Amino acid sequence: MHRLIARGAGRILAKCWSTGHSNRASLLPCAFFASQKKPEDSCPKLRSDHCSGNLADVVQSIRKRVDVDFGYHTVPKPRDHLLKYQPKLEELPTRSMLDSHTTVVLPLSSDEYIRERYVNHLGRVRMGRVMEELDMFAVWLCHRHVLLPNLPEDVPLPYTFVTLLVDKVEFSNIERLKANHDIHLSGHISWTGRSSMEITIFVQQLADGEYIDVTKALFLMVARNANNTGSAPVNPLKPGDETEQAIWKEAAKRQKQRRTAHTESVLNSPPREHEQAIMYNLLKRTTIPDNMDLNRRILPPKCRWMQDSQQTTMISPFPENRNAQNTIFGGYIMRQAVEISFIMASIYLRGRPILQCISDISFLSPVKVNTFLQMTAYVVYTNKNYVQLMTVAHIWDVQSGEDRTTNIFYLTYKADKIVDEVLPRSYREMLWYVHGRRKLLAALKLEPEYPDDPKETEADEKKADTENK
Repeated sequence: MHRLIARGAGRILAKCWSTGHSNRASLLPCAFFASQKKPEDSCPKLRSDHCSGNLADVVQSIRKRVDVDFGYHTVPKPRDHLLKYQPKLEELPTRSMLDSHTTVVLPLSSDEYIRERYVNHLGRVRMGRVMEELDMFAVWLCHRHVLLPNLPEDVPLPYTFVTLLVDKVEFSNIERLKANHDIHLSGHISWTGRSSMEITIFVQQLADGEYIDVTKALFLMVARNANNTGSAPVNPLKPGDETEQAIWKEAAKRQKQRRTAHTESVLNSPPREHEQAIMYNLLKRTTIPDNMDLNRRILPPKCRWMQDSQQTTMISPFPENRNAQNTIFGGYIMRQAVEISFIMASIYLRGRPILQCISDISFLSPVKVNTFLQMTAYVVYTNKNYVQLMTVAHIWDVQSGEDRTTNIFYLTYKADKIVDEVLPRSYREMLWYVHGRRKLLAALKLEPEYPDDPKETEADEKKADTENK
């Protein structure tokens, strides 16, 4: 039933654009979506009593396992001698999800020094800082999963763990978070490939005797060899009970969806038919009637150009945020992306937005400690009281003159009022607009499905109409 509603609602949205409705009319379908929002999927959770202490304990444990010395060296400590200790896949024993499961505490209630690192000017919790810690926690869960039985006790782990992507981070109860209450991070490995691992992390806060759910995050990590020049095998994951089996099944399904989503991205393949209609009518809405000058565009009321809705900052990363290879931690980059996107969203809606979802964070290449990092946050789509941002991380190497994109982030914010509609001017911006629309629908779990068979589509719509009556 919900799938049929989503299909029908998607077509209502496409039809609204194709008929050239005004800005306020084009916002109405989002209200329809919101009223028909699907319930949260049941999420099986793994539980154990294991605790790894606080985050400082975790950092110390990781340093000890990989033998990272304190002190910065422009040339990283050589680790080539550890390559001979890398095992073959068949030498690794299977592991269960319970083997990696643990909890880490951020002691905001008892440590004022730590608390100050997590509080913003409004006295609320800095979500960018929480994202940064999630990345470090994900690395620790990889360490807990990987077991090399033949590794001598006095030899460091000949592995490096790299963040490949962050699938989705959904937030809830952010307005209830308090900066003087402990935050608990718990998680485990939920899927493994040959060298890749999916990590599921839950964030909760203990307040007034009850745990408040803050977010569920999905990380995809990759195991690399000691000097990060090639892949390394990880222990196969074997579900230990029915709960782990259910978690594995959902994780395997997500892995297939990731491959499909990449190939079907509007940045890799042409927009769908209904999206092409949206793009055409965007052009009609912003072009002077009966005027052959295509360079002259008009901005409808309560709208803003996408090119005027962006913020850029340049950052010089420092060694304190590096790993053993002198590349910047992914968590640091995520924190910077969250914070600049919050600034852009706040400026756009002239208020304080609430972060709803971060999705599809891709790590395309490492960021070296001696490069400059450029972060640009774009408002790429708006609908009613939601703002969709795309934040791009770009590095500049002043010595070689090389520049390239390293990360792309998609962040969904919610406002307490109707926001102005953002409109694209160029074809490239139109693709970003369509892509942002997809991300918003997916973030709100409202992404419609569009079957290829028109007969099936018509039958579904008739069935949905009958059931709604």
